[in-house]
Amino acid sequence: MSNIPHSTSDFHYSFKHFSKLVQLPVALRRANVLKTKGTPVPILLEWLLSTIFHRYSIFRATATDFSKKTARNCLNDPRTNWQRLVTLLAVRLIQYVHHFTDSRRRQALILDDSLFKREFSKKTELLARVFDHDKQVYFKGFRTLTLGWSDGNTFLPIRFALMSSSNPKNQVGIFKKFDCRTLAARRRAQAQRKMNDVALELVDAAVGAGIKARYVLFDSWFTSPHMFAELLKRGRYGIGMLKKSKKVYFRYRGRQMDVKTLYNQLRRSKWPTKAHYLYSPIVTFDVEGQLMPVKLVFVIKRGHPNDYLVLGTTKTNLHPQEIIQMYARRWQIEGYFKVAKQYLQFDKTQIQSYDGLCGHMALVLMGYDILALAQRENQDDRTFGGIFFEYSRPLPEISFANALDWLMKTLTGIAKKHDMSETLLNMIFDEFIKALPSNLVRLLGKAQ
Repeated sequence: MSNIPHSTSDFHYSFKHFSKLVQLPVALRRANVLKTKGTPVPILLEWLLSTIFHRYSIFRATATDFSKKTARNCLNDPRTNWQRLVTLLAVRLIQYVHHFTDSRRRQALILDDSLFKREFSKKTELLARVFDHDKQVYFKGFRTLTLGWSDGNTFLPIRFALMSSSNPKNQVGIFKKFDCRTLAARRRAQAQRKMNDVALELVDAAVGAGIKARYVLFDSWFTSPHMFAELLKRGRYGIGMLKKSKKVYFRYRGRQMDVKTLYNQLRRSKWPTKAHYLYSPIVTFDVEGQLMPVKLVFVIKRGHPNDYLVLGTTKTNLHPQEIIQMYARRWQIEGYFKVAKQYLQFDKTQIQSYDGLCGHMALVLMGYDILALAQRENQDDRTFGGIFFEYSRPLPEISFANALDWLMKTLTGIAKKHDMSETLLNMIFDEFIKALPSNLVRLLGKAQ
C-alpha cells in the first residue's frame, strides 16, 4: 500500500484522526480494555501500533513514558475481548464509508484464512501443527480465520479467530486449563473447534453488530451445501467456488450427478456458451431433507483454456455476470493478507501467551483499518467531509444575484474612473449578458 506512514508525526496525526472517527475510548470500554491508573490505554495502543508500522518488536522498541512490561501486560490481559474491539471499530468505519457509497451498491462479507507460522517456537500457548493448503504440508503455528467487509472499493477486517487443533497428535504448545465461564476459556475453546463452525460464529457476530451485508464470499475450502444452508437460515446468500469432487451430489433435471458429470453433459448437449461464462444451470441440493436450489456458473480458468471453474450461489435470480463480479471481490482479503504479512508484522511477534497473540492480531487489523481509511480518503474526493457538503450545498438565489449585481456595478465604476465611453461600456455589458446562461440572466433581473 502507498499510504503507510513513514514518520512518527504522520502516524500520530493518522492515529488521532482514526481514534476520533471510531470513538476509540468508547470502544475500548465496551471491549473491557480498562486501566484504572498509570498510562492510558489509547497511548499504549498508539505506541504498540507505531512499533508495528516501524517494524520493531516490542523488545527492540523504546518507550519513554512507561515500561515495555506495561504494554505487554495490556496485550496479555485475558479479560480483554480483542475480537469485539476489532468489530466495534470496523462498524464505525463502515458507517463512515456509507456516507460516500451509492446505496445501490451490494455489500458483502468475505471469509478466508491464512497461515500464522511459528516454526521455531516450542512454548507458545495452543501452538499446533496446521495444514497449509497451498503447499500441502504441515507447519507449526495457527490458522488465522478472518472475516471482512467490502463495498467493492474498501475492504475492512471485522472479526478474526486464531485457530489451533483439537487433535492431540498435532498439539505442540502449552494447553492451559481455564474456568469455562471466563472469556479466556471461551476463546481457547473456539480455537479448537471446526473451522467451518467458527466461520459461522464470525458471521453471526458481524450480523449481531449491525452489519447489513447480504452476501458472504468464500473459496472452495469453505464451500459446501451445509455452509450454503446455514447462511440461508441467517438470511444471507453465499457465493463460493465449488470443488470438482465426486463426493458432493445434487439433482439436475431429475438426475443425481456431480460437477464433472454435469459439465460433460452440458458440453455434449451443445448448449451455446456466452462471452463471459460457459454455462449457468440451476441445480438442487438435499440438505438434511430440505431441498435447496443453487445457481452454478461455469467459467474458463484463466490461463488454462481447456479447464474450468465452478461458482455457486443460493441467490438464484442473480445474473451470471453479477455472480462473477461479486466473487471477484474475494480477492480483496488476499490483498489484506499480503499487506499484513509484508508491512504489519502479521506473524512476526515473540509473544507466547494466546491472549497476547490475539491482542497482537487485533493490532494488525487496526493497523490495516488505518491504512484502508487513509487510502479511501486519499482516493475519494467526497470524503473531505464538511468541505464537500459545503461545496455541494446549493447557493441561495438572492445571494448569487446580489453578487452579479455587485460585479456589474464594480465594473461600471472602474470604467468611469478610466473615462471609458458609455456606448462602449453598454456594448461590453450587452455582450456579457448574452454570454450568460438564461437562468443567471433571470436572477440578475430579480436583483435589479
